[in-house]
Amino acid sequence: MVAITSGSPAQSFTTHFDRWWNSTGIWVEPVNQRRGGESGVQLLIRNDASQLPLYCKRQVGHLYRSVRYPFGRPTVLRECDAYRTLARLGIKTPNIVYCATRRKDQQWQSLLVTESLHGFVSLTQWYEKSDSPELNQRVMHQVAVTLARMHQAGFQHGCCYPKHIFVKLHSGIASQADIEIALLDLEKSRHRWRAKDASRHDLRQLMRHRGSVPEADVLLVNQIHQQVLDGPVES
Repeated sequence: MVAITSGSPAQSFTTHFDRWWNSTGIWVEPVNQRRGGESGVQLLIRNDASQLPLYCKRQVGHLYRSVRYPFGRPTVLRECDAYRTLARLGIKTPNIVYCATRRKDQQWQSLLVTESLHGFVSLTQWYEKSDSPELNQRVMHQVAVTLARMHQAGFQHGCCYPKHIFVKLHSGIASQADIEIALLDLEKSRHRWRAKDASRHDLRQLMRHRGSVPEADVLLVNQIHQQVLDGPVES
């Protein structure tokens, strides 16, 4: 069940929030200081082995500001909104288990709990192991189509790095549709008035932070991305 709540003083909310806030797990992103607060992510293993592990993003402070929110708003709420928006566009994102914020001791406390992406690996991990240039190109074709679908809707990822783009191969791999792309870590996402502004920002980031991804493969993403923007989105 997804819970999206903000600032309720009810005891039931406090108890539920505290249960997630005090959960313990493996730190996959140690607490770090940024955006006027702190943020960290823990991996939570569930007692039932048949259930997917969870990622719990826990933040204190950590706000973003905009014209709509000049005094600041917890970034987990923006990320949660982004996941729901992309899901409506047919783009795979982590399943939200719990998202809530509260004010305590004059500071925002925020939680975003999501299920792990079963069977997916990051684009960074993919290129560390892949030895098939042909399959790489097919993967990058799907990356381009996915990003173009997002940009056509006027949505910008904001942190478009290979480590935030995930790949899953389905059995057979007989067509492009057997390659699934997921996007995550959308706390810097935003809406843009023009698709080309969103795409320019994200594609430049992808090139600049490509790491082990060959430059030629990122250029292929740019090429296919432009073709998709000029015509109907196809997968």
